[in-house]
Amino acid sequence: MIELRDVTTGAGEFRLTDLSLQVQKGEYAVLMGRTGRGKTTILEALCGLRRIEHGKIFIDETDVTDWMPGDRQIGYVPQDLALFPTLSVAEHLTFALKLRGHTREAMNRRCEELSEMLGIASLLNRKIDGLSGGEAQRVALGRALSFHPNVLLLDEPLSALDESTRLEMRKLLRRVKDAAGVTTLHVTHSSDEAASLADRLFVLDGGKITTECVANGSFGNVDDSQ
Repeated sequence: MIELRDVTTGAGEFRLTDLSLQVQKGEYAVLMGRTGRGKTTILEALCGLRRIEHGKIFIDETDVTDWMPGDRQIGYVPQDLALFPTLSVAEHLTFALKLRGHTREAMNRRCEELSEMLGIASLLNRKIDGLSGGEAQRVALGRALSFHPNVLLLDEPLSALDESTRLEMRKLLRRVKDAAGVTTLHVTHSSDEAASLADRLFVLDGGKITTECVANGSFGNVDDSQ
């Protein structure tokens, strides 16, 4: 479960004020809004990468407002992926596990599981700078899932991909969510993504959540201009 309760944060003139939202455990929620409306700010606040001035953040009903980012059990895929060009795919999939002191055997086992689930088993020895956009996106997703997080945050994960790869990745994201059972918040400006992925939809505009609805087959009518 993800909950923002009356959160205020921002930088310069841009503000999110008394913002609240809640994603139920196991849901795939989509947060939609135009560029520059604060979607990434919300993800950064959830991760602990951005300080909040007021309010509370809860993960699975635990108040994590003052927790360090690494203690929140959140997997995060930023829009730029933040991959290391000189590391291999396998090194990315085991990176977080190594930091957490897992054994080599455990890391190898998890690497195999993730690479099979994400369809990148043949790429494990490849460096990131030799991958396509879709392949790199799968690696970033695998790294975020590697330590069995309670929550997965995705910042515009499909925006840089061509149309055919986007369609393929939408299907993969739903399969991964179902297999991992992880509560997910996916940020996008695309109503097509919302229609195909969301169990729950939020629309952000003017620093506020202006719409919230649960999937009923009508998300395809949501206005991209929101």
